[in-house]
Amino acid sequence: MAVVPQVVMALSPLTTALSLTPPNANTNTKTPPPFIPDYTTSEAGNPFTAGWYADPDCAFYNDTNLYWVYPTTSAPYDDQTYLDAFSSPDLVRWTKHHRIIATADIPWAVRALWAPPPSSARAKSDDPATFLGGIGVAVSVTDRPEGPYIDAVGAPLIGEYHNGAQPIDQAVFVDDDGKAYIYYGGHGHLNVARLNDDMVSIGPLDGSSPGDGQIQEKYMEITPRGYVEGPLLFRRRGVYYLMWSQGGWGGPDYAVSYAMSSSGTPLGPFDKGTRKILEQDAAVATGSGHNGVINVPGTDIWYIVYHRRPLGETDQNHRVLAYDRLYFDDGDGGSILPVRMLVRDNFEDGEMFGWGVYGGGGWVFGVEGGEEEGEGYGGDSDAGLVFRVTGDPMVGGMYNGYYAGISTNGTVILGKADAGGGWTQLGSAPLRGSAGDGAGGDDDDPEKRDHHMRVRAVGSSISVFVDDMNAPKIVATDDTWVSGKDGVRVSAPGAMASFDNVSVSRP
Repeated sequence: MAVVPQVVMALSPLTTALSLTPPNANTNTKTPPPFIPDYTTSEAGNPFTAGWYADPDCAFYNDTNLYWVYPTTSAPYDDQTYLDAFSSPDLVRWTKHHRIIATADIPWAVRALWAPPPSSARAKSDDPATFLGGIGVAVSVTDRPEGPYIDAVGAPLIGEYHNGAQPIDQAVFVDDDGKAYIYYGGHGHLNVARLNDDMVSIGPLDGSSPGDGQIQEKYMEITPRGYVEGPLLFRRRGVYYLMWSQGGWGGPDYAVSYAMSSSGTPLGPFDKGTRKILEQDAAVATGSGHNGVINVPGTDIWYIVYHRRPLGETDQNHRVLAYDRLYFDDGDGGSILPVRMLVRDNFEDGEMFGWGVYGGGGWVFGVEGGEEEGEGYGGDSDAGLVFRVTGDPMVGGMYNGYYAGISTNGTVILGKADAGGGWTQLGSAPLRGSAGDGAGGDDDDPEKRDHHMRVRAVGSSISVFVDDMNAPKIVATDDTWVSGKDGVRVSAPGAMASFDNVSVSRP
């Protein structure tokens, strides 16, 4: 979960976060921002930040014209002692705001902080402020989304179990009428409660005043089938969407599901069907879940922001932040389509988050001018794409997988590497204009040396396209390797090559 205006929690004292934002920073705005990010996924690559983080929640604040993401620091429990935040004007270039709040800033929190959600509201009869909120839900406040935050109550907002719900993983929803609600719960139970106008206390769900002689219900259980943790509520076109995570957060089966309600109230009832929309993809990442949602103000552009575990990672705390587009089917009552975890990187952020870098043999690998670049010292060599790769390229280039490249002598090649048996060429074809000097016959025209390469690998069928995406240069059949990682390669020593707009998707 995230932090700017939010609630924080602590059981035997942990913490999450709830926050309020000043009126001019509210997230319910319908005014489009100066720039409209209209992507299918994170164009500059997922993860979109460096470091191990989880449980993101997010918001857009008018006064900053920035998108904000508030995650948990993904580390062993007793090391989760502070929260960072990230902001971006375009969902591509991100600024890290380190240590916006720590356990030392919340006197009653003695161990860990996690899952901070932002909210957009102002405490009536109080100065404009941003609030953040752990097991127990706490509230912290600041006048800036980036903090620093201070404890606003001096005790948990919710510090005990109601209806079996562990007081963690809170999310705050402010409806169009200005009423604020908090959704929270672990141990397989989900509660909703209404926040009073001060945003730091719980009031009756029916909105009645204390002391009116009635039994006032404050906590209502709305647990859907399959619920584990990480609730979230948002509204689109009059429909309320309740999202949650199911499965085990440390395992590969972590996933996001949702339910819908057209009741006219954020209290539900929500439909009984469990609709899973985000889960692991064995070709991309595992353990995907605990999400936030971004709606670009004034548009129907939506993104799901979540954490996932990179392929090959076995430490359950090694989680990273990612986002993908959220699409709706209005012909089916506004249902959410399954989320596709896409792989793309245009390097516009000047970073290589999520890339494993392997170098040696006289060449270097890095980012320069927004491009991914491998540089050698000249000679007859090649550069291209690797796919279905397993093994460790750092150990003498010992890896299993396929490689499609363009050589400096003007040849397209396709082959497979076997860590135990070397290299087998599967095909080659001439290319008009080589990848290196003299490509197209003109050393001084870089456009003559740029090529668009695409590999289509489905089962045992492998096709390699260069520039003409309708006619493959090479078609081969081989099923030695069926899965693995994808990447780019410059052989060494060899030519200089740059890569841009890398994308991986299922056919």
